[in-house]
Amino acid sequence: MSAENELLSVEDARARSLALASPLAVEWVRLDEALGRALGADVTAQRTLPPWDNSAMDGYAVRSADLLSPLPVRLAVGEIIHAGEMPEVELRPGVCARIMTGAPLPVGADAVVMQERTRAIASEGAEGPAVEILEAVPPGTFVRPRGEDARAGEPLLARGTPLGIPELGLFTAQGMLTVPVPRRPRVAILSTGDELCRADEPPEGRIVDTNAPSLALAVARAGGIPTLLGIARDTQEEVSARLADAQGFDVVITSAGVSVGERDFVKAALHEQGVEMNFWRVAIKPGKPLAVGRRGNTLYFGLPGNPISSLVTFELFVRPVLRKLLGHTDVEPARVSGRLDGSLRKSAGLAHYIRVAAIWRDGELWARPLATQTSGALRSAASATHLLHFPREASSLAHGEHVVLLPVSWIA
Repeated sequence: MSAENELLSVEDARARSLALASPLAVEWVRLDEALGRALGADVTAQRTLPPWDNSAMDGYAVRSADLLSPLPVRLAVGEIIHAGEMPEVELRPGVCARIMTGAPLPVGADAVVMQERTRAIASEGAEGPAVEILEAVPPGTFVRPRGEDARAGEPLLARGTPLGIPELGLFTAQGMLTVPVPRRPRVAILSTGDELCRADEPPEGRIVDTNAPSLALAVARAGGIPTLLGIARDTQEEVSARLADAQGFDVVITSAGVSVGERDFVKAALHEQGVEMNFWRVAIKPGKPLAVGRRGNTLYFGLPGNPISSLVTFELFVRPVLRKLLGHTDVEPARVSGRLDGSLRKSAGLAHYIRVAAIWRDGELWARPLATQTSGALRSAASATHLLHFPREASSLAHGEHVVLLPVSWIA
């Protein structure tokens, strides 16, 4: 088999695709625009958080050394400190402070006794309020130490950190209104085929193009900005002309026209546009014809024309590349372990990705293959929660066998 016709493994094809990509230029965006993206630069803390030791419980701030006497220990209550108030009195031996959750500890205190382990004593004349402490606690008990979240001048989060709600909350606490992230990739999407029409056109013997709208949704969910280039008819001239309109995009995705049929012109059109092809066939089902190349800083993916083949190859190859462009360091598809609910057989040679519906049962994830695995009908993926990896070299999987499952990103 020639190098051009070599069937790459899924892993090799993904590695070669990822090798073509680098994180995009960094921009500063509002926190609400950064959710789900990755940090584009190391960030240093500007504030120490919390700025003082504070209480993790409603109770009494104490000197732990005062509790070494036989219990219960009686202590005078020097002051009451609510959250949002600063203490005014330094704790002397034999004195504690009533304290609420989140309030700063007074000077001299090194622990908090939770309220449930104390007993209040009514004021007696001029002695003032007092409390009985019912248990001894070591230093640091129920204390949130100063700088537990961050210390000014020290690293806060590293470049490549995925930005979820806790990370953005941490930036908010630092007083940051914007954060540096790689810009979102601009992705052009082109469908090809004489048999296709738009959803708002009368079919008249044609079929509605679902690939481009579906891929646009997948691109947006992955963090990219999709642009639809329409439908190119099956001539090399039109496919090439439409591809010429895709200048300036970070990624160009085509669907159909990358196999060996008489009217499969995408590969030739890409060559005509100066795209250097890296590979075009992968040992996978669905989705064996897959063209990947680059021209300048633009990456090109020629996906298969069958709707499911298009979605599966997007999931396995395009989405990881988009994540790398967005600055993520962990870009491989997520994997979980499960058990096969049923049995499967195939010929060795191609890795199959089986659409399955997985549910938890008896503490394990059981994956049942959908009734149909056809590549041409979107309905055959409508109930899928995962793709089951049926290894290239395997020919059978038995009921109950441990399997690798890839959660799909196209479900709600």
